[in-house]
Formats: sequence, structure tokens, C-alpha cells
Amino acid sequence: MKSVLRLAAILAVALLSQFSVAQTNDLIVKKQVFEMPSYTTAGGQTIKNVKVGWQAAGTLNADKSNVILITHFFSGTSHAFGKYTPEDKVAGYWDSIIGPGKTIDTNKYYVISVDTLVNLNQNAPNVITTGPASINPDTGKPYGLTFPVVTIKDFVNVQKALVESLGIKKLKVVMGASMGGLQVYEWAASYPEMVDRIIPVISAVEPGAFLIGWLNVWAQPILLDSKWNGGDYYGKEAPNEGLAAALKIVSLHANQWQWADKAFGVAVAEEGKDPAKIWDAKYKVEATLDVAGAARAKTADANHFLYLVKANQAFSVDPAKIKAPTLMIYAPSDLVFTAEIVEAGAKKIAANGTPVQTVKLDGPNGHLNGVVGIAQAKDQIAAFIEK
Repeated sequence: MKSVLRLAAILAVALLSQFSVAQTNDLIVKKQVFEMPSYTTAGGQTIKNVKVGWQAAGTLNADKSNVILITHFFSGTSHAFGKYTPEDKVAGYWDSIIGPGKTIDTNKYYVISVDTLVNLNQNAPNVITTGPASINPDTGKPYGLTFPVVTIKDFVNVQKALVESLGIKKLKVVMGASMGGLQVYEWAASYPEMVDRIIPVISAVEPGAFLIGWLNVWAQPILLDSKWNGGDYYGKEAPNEGLAAALKIVSLHANQWQWADKAFGVAVAEEGKDPAKIWDAKYKVEATLDVAGAARAKTADANHFLYLVKANQAFSVDPAKIKAPTLMIYAPSDLVFTAEIVEAGAKKIAANGTPVQTVKLDGPNGHLNGVVGIAQAKDQIAAFIEK
């Protein structure tokens, strides 16, 4: 069982965007807060007292033209690089390519990353986000499902307000993975005058109906948990069983069969307890996913999960509006944003004369190759940024 717990811990940490190992001379970053007295959503509703967390590294140059924005994935946060304290055991999820002297060199560029609205990790340290779990100033109670529906464009609009508050008018690069890639496309389509180049990673410009269906599958365990109570559970027992099951599904979907076979094979979770003979015995892959889902649920919020699902399902931009040179990084083994969908989107963007390059990532981790394997593309990323 100890081996199961150890593997589960590794999986939980990985999927919470903590992939980087500790290194010497770590970049130390500070979590900051951006506030807006009010924000009007793309759907026309107003949210008061909006707050999101953000972090940055590097120094703005004189004309503020050296800014790179990193947008995060579904279960991620703004912690894309660096460590919050020297004692932290791991650094941000893309620390392998972001930092002093690295591919995205913070000695040269000012790199910003921002927590989205309705961030999944509502209950995690160092996460600052406004969403259903926040207090509605008009009622003094958590919003729950009265919180306005928000979209990928709303995430981008809040980021835009943040960068403009810093006097930044142009972004040299916008780069992000998975849901972060959707934000990248939204930036390029909605604010082309502000974006020089884009690097969408493990993401598609037109995700399609199949992913909409999968996102519904992700959400289903929460909706079936009686403790969810139509989103009204604040101050009561949270629907963490449903949330844990949802995160379990996400974990498996974001990986791939090669990962499962390599990490677990058909090993049993507990020696002497054969799942083929004992009803409640488990295989190691099952037990690991169970423990990982439960661990992740402790810092997440079920309503925030559902709002993120809705935002991803509703994503839509016109590929013809994307004019910024594009470096599209994807994994052929990805089960979330499949290679065929990514490649089809690349052709649609290129059809309008936009320069598009593609890079493939190898590895057994499927969708997560875009996080754990991003350093494979470091040379192409560096060359693209420097053009």
C-alpha cells in the first residue's frame, strides 16, 4: 500500500501543476493580487470586488516591450515558474523552461502568469481567485451558482486589465497549455494589436463536440453527489466524493495508456488481494487514481470545477482572426486535444497567411506531455521568440 500512496502522491502533485524538481539557485517569486472594483462579463453581468493572483519574474524594459504572458491549464494556477520560498520542495510547472538563463530567460524578459477567475484550486495556499466560493458583497454569503457564468474571454479580459494596469500595451508572446492554450487563441483573436506571437501548447483552436462531451463526463460525479445540493453547500459538508471522482477521471484522461502500462501494468494494489478473486480488491492503477483524486479534492472547489467545465465547453474563436505568428506544440498521443484536431486547426490558421509552425512532443504521458515534456521543444521555443 505504501507504493500506491507514493505513486498517488506523485500523480497528485504532478496534476496540480508541480512538475519541477528543486534546483540550486532557484528563482524566488512573490504572489501578488490584482483587484478590480467591478468587472462586466462577456455575458453582460457585473461581478463586484474581483481579485486574481499573479506572479512575475524579470524586469520590464524601458518601453515595456519585453513581456511574455503565461496562461494556465484547467487544474493549474499562476505558479508556472519559480518557488515561493527557498524551502519549497518543487517549483512551478514550467520551471524547466522559465527562469534566469533558461529558454524563456527572465534576465531578458518580464514574464507574468495569472490565476484565472473561478480557479479550481480555490482552497489552496497562494491561490487568489474570484468565483462561486467567494462572498457576494450584496448578500454577505458565498455566490454558489448565482455567480455569473464566465468564459475563456473573461479570463483573458481580466488578464488584459492587469497588464494594462502595469502600463503594458504589447505582449511579445502569449503562451499556455491546454485551457491555457484556449486563452492564447482568445488573446490573438480578440486583441490582435496587443499580441506579437503566440505559443499554444496541447490545445486546439476548435476543440469540438467530442471534448464538450468529455467535459460533461468530467463534471458528472459532482452533479450526482447529493452533498453538491445544487451548488448550495458552503457552510455544509462539501461534495468532495464527487469532486474526487471527477478529478480521478481528469487524471486518467489527461494521461495515456502507455503511462498506465509503464507505471502500473496489472499489478495489484495490495499483495495477497487479487481483484479477480476479491470484490473490493483493487489494481494499483485504480488505487492510485483514487488516492490522487481525493488528495486533489482537498484544495479544490466543486462549483469552481463546474464553472471551468462550462468555460471550456463554451470556447469559440474564429481561426481566421488569428494573425499572430503561431508556434503550435502538441502531443500525438494526446487524448484530450487529439493530434487530428490540433493539426486541422493549424491548417485553418495558416490558410489566411498566418505563419504557423508545429512541434510534436514524445512521451508516454499523453496530454500531460505538454507539461512534463515541454523542455523537448525548448530550442524551437527559443528560436521562435527571438525571431
